[in-house]
Amino acid sequence: MTTTDLDPLVAKHLERLLEEHPPATTDPSSFWGARFDAGLAWVHYPEGSGGLGAEPDQHALVTARLAEAGAPSNFALNPIGLGMVGPTIAHHGTPEQRQRYLRRLYACEDIWCQMFSEPGAGSDLAGLATRAERDGDEWVVNGQKVWTSLGHKAAHGLLLARTDVDAPKNRGITAFLVDMTLPGVDIRPLRQMTGDAEFNEVYLTDVRLPADAQLGPEGKGWQVATTTLMNERVSIGSSLAASGPMVRALDLFRDGDRHDPVLRDHVVRLWIESEVGRMVTLRAAELGQTGDPGPVGSIGKLFTAEHALRAHELTMDLLGPAAMLYGEGPSPQRSFLRSRANTIEGGTSEVMRNILGERVLGLPRDDHGPKDRPWKDIPRS
Repeated sequence: MTTTDLDPLVAKHLERLLEEHPPATTDPSSFWGARFDAGLAWVHYPEGSGGLGAEPDQHALVTARLAEAGAPSNFALNPIGLGMVGPTIAHHGTPEQRQRYLRRLYACEDIWCQMFSEPGAGSDLAGLATRAERDGDEWVVNGQKVWTSLGHKAAHGLLLARTDVDAPKNRGITAFLVDMTLPGVDIRPLRQMTGDAEFNEVYLTDVRLPADAQLGPEGKGWQVATTTLMNERVSIGSSLAASGPMVRALDLFRDGDRHDPVLRDHVVRLWIESEVGRMVTLRAAELGQTGDPGPVGSIGKLFTAEHALRAHELTMDLLGPAAMLYGEGPSPQRSFLRSRANTIEGGTSEVMRNILGERVLGLPRDDHGPKDRPWKDIPRS
């Protein structure tokens, strides 16, 4: 498929966007806003939500055409907003929520985070304990979240909280859209071994949310979370495949001893693996254009995360003694250390294997006891 396969309506909007907002002379944020207004943010979404109601395969064509024209990419500035929260709001939000949040999110005027994991609810996310209780027309939230990426930069966050302790653990959860500047929201950075602090812990103390902060029906937060998590895995898998740790390894190999047959075999095997990962994530992204990609995104996430470890380890081997040096800013050494997080964030590799075994291969699910047991009756550490 080529850009000549663009739907005539999509092509018309694309030509007008590039004519009226040339990427080379337009401020990036203004360009992203204009792209949203033109229905070219997510062309397969409805009109008014950054789309034109086009077929899902049109999105990749538009993205490729804009890249050729030198259009700026917004993903690195707002990865959680664009890769996870945006599709979730588009899928589950009210018309008012879509109008209020999506354009500012896409233009990177508002950075987003997601507040899912807790100290006692990581791999078993459905066991979360953060509470949201009604008080008149408001919700009052108390609890703690952890591993909140970009929480220190975010204007808004997607929150999961328990609203019914008498319901089974995955049926008593509700999703909320939270203003991160509200009183009672306390964000504390968590230092990583790279020296950076991309992640945070967030304490929520008597945080008052208006009724319209609720995303999706009350008690249906697990369905909202599933949409977010599946999009997250597609997003992480795609970004890892695009980051190309093998490109750096190949450059080092070409500059070094290219005649070692064992090393050549190792490099070629990992290059083939990286190409397989790239194609797997492309397939997952195509299947995910509807906004809720299902468990197939876990395939790309698992594959690319495990491959990234091997590719970065190869880079360290090729660097030799220089691999022990660690300087400021981006470096192969920093990327190597950071790659350890790839198998944890967005769902650990162990969780990914469980998902694939149960939901893709149809293997028996783990027995966690009666499914109708109230959350309040489940033992907690």
